[in-house]
Amino acid sequence: AKSIEAEKLQSRQPIRRFMKWLSVGAFRLLTDFEIIGGENFPTTGPLIVVGNHFSFVDPAALVRVAPSSIDFLGGAINPHAPKILTWIPRIWGFLPVYRGTGSKFGLQEAEKVINRGGILGIFPEAGNWANVLRPPRPGAAYLAAMTGAQILPVGMDGMEEVFPSLAKFRRAKVTVNIGKPFGPFNVTGKGRERREQINAIGDEMMSQIAALIPAEKRGHYSDDPAVREAAKGTEAYPWQEKREGEVEGQVM
Repeated sequence: AKSIEAEKLQSRQPIRRFMKWLSVGAFRLLTDFEIIGGENFPTTGPLIVVGNHFSFVDPAALVRVAPSSIDFLGGAINPHAPKILTWIPRIWGFLPVYRGTGSKFGLQEAEKVINRGGILGIFPEAGNWANVLRPPRPGAAYLAAMTGAQILPVGMDGMEEVFPSLAKFRRAKVTVNIGKPFGPFNVTGKGRERREQINAIGDEMMSQIAALIPAEKRGHYSDDPAVREAAKGTEAYPWQEKREGEVEGQVM
């Protein structure tokens, strides 16, 4: 059954079409934008789109390259985005999660979006606190296991340079590299075995993404021991021991 939250997202289609049109012009004007593998992006779902997350503007790149409307599961608070830009994801509409809480409601709603044939965008690393690839949180792999949807890996390079370059009156080179869909996956285990199977799906997602970004940014999924060594410490999840938006024991 379609949820109230899913109906809200569906009602945003007119404004989303307008924002999609704006994204095409904005990336053309503000960046040197290149799409590789655009033919690999299915026009319909069910589909889970996963990508590396190095910048708060990464979702805009997925909106730009997706051939049809895409829904997002993402953090309710974006600590790295300028406040002047926080209205953009709210107008587009997304399924918010508070990191560190288990995200049960957001995952349930995301599952409904996928099961009704939608396209869901999610960044498995669950945050953009580093510029190298990090291990995933379990959410994206869990959704893949629960829905049996195919997964589309996307590698983005240069997004974190967009605004610093504009400040210097330059256009950043941005590349969005779209891989081939893979999956679906079937999880059959229980307990610890099930968790290990879900973790394996997450690692496969990250390996697929790693192949689509520059070698020096592959971090924990690099074949180069020196690159993996340099990435040590970035795997620490900022919300491991706290809940996002928590103030004096209360979640905002």
